[in-house]
Amino acid sequence: MTETTSPVALGVIGGSGLYALAGLQDAERHRVQTPFGEPSGEVVIGMLGAQRMAFLARHGEDHRLAPHRVNYRANVWALHQLGVRRLVAVNAVGGIRADLGPRSIVVPDQLIDYTWGREGSFHDVDGAKVEHVDFTEPYAASLRRQLLAAAAEAGVAVVDGGCYGVTQGPSLETRAEIARLRRDGCDLVGMTGMPEAVLARELAVDYACLALVANFAAGCGDQAEISAADIFAHLEAVTAHVPAILVALRAV
Repeated sequence: MTETTSPVALGVIGGSGLYALAGLQDAERHRVQTPFGEPSGEVVIGMLGAQRMAFLARHGEDHRLAPHRVNYRANVWALHQLGVRRLVAVNAVGGIRADLGPRSIVVPDQLIDYTWGREGSFHDVDGAKVEHVDFTEPYAASLRRQLLAAAAEAGVAVVDGGCYGVTQGPSLETRAEIARLRRDGCDLVGMTGMPEAVLARELAVDYACLALVANFAAGCGDQAEISAADIFAHLEAVTAHVPAILVALRAV
């Protein structure tokens, strides 16, 4: 399918470990064409609890796209085109702060962008007028409050606030790089938070992040090295809480 019969106001972008929404009912798949190329895959629209929502796997359902190869513009545009006005981003991250260990869930309130070379604006095309959006608060306060309230209603512990440092990837960071991020004030590190957040802002889409901690970042915690097997085991466990939070998220 390529079109929906009615707009869907709530969208979810799934990160590593979240390639489909468990419990999504009456699902329809939509292949959306955008002026910015192909999204990461088909958008799946269905009912989760009492809410109709659109889901897109950021890396593709087979995890074929590295963070720097994701077409963020096409993804955000496709969801907006389908009517999405609130967008929940689920991101796998590493914990820098001591209390943000594996299997923590964080609703960050700030970010620092360390990426480079990514297409970061819808206005960066021939003939478009340059626009400068206010990005003082990169996440929508109203949607952050709704996520925190939904987690509380679902009985899922989440951390309110934190600074997400967005790195280029796809390799994990060095110990020195994480030390730099800590000095800069970052509490979390991941590879997919930007330019997704600013693209949503350009389209006036409320955007907030559920950051799922898969590991302590390099030099943090007590591990000698970071194991891919451990990362995905932690992600599998913590991702299981996401549908309950989304079910409790109030429609507006």
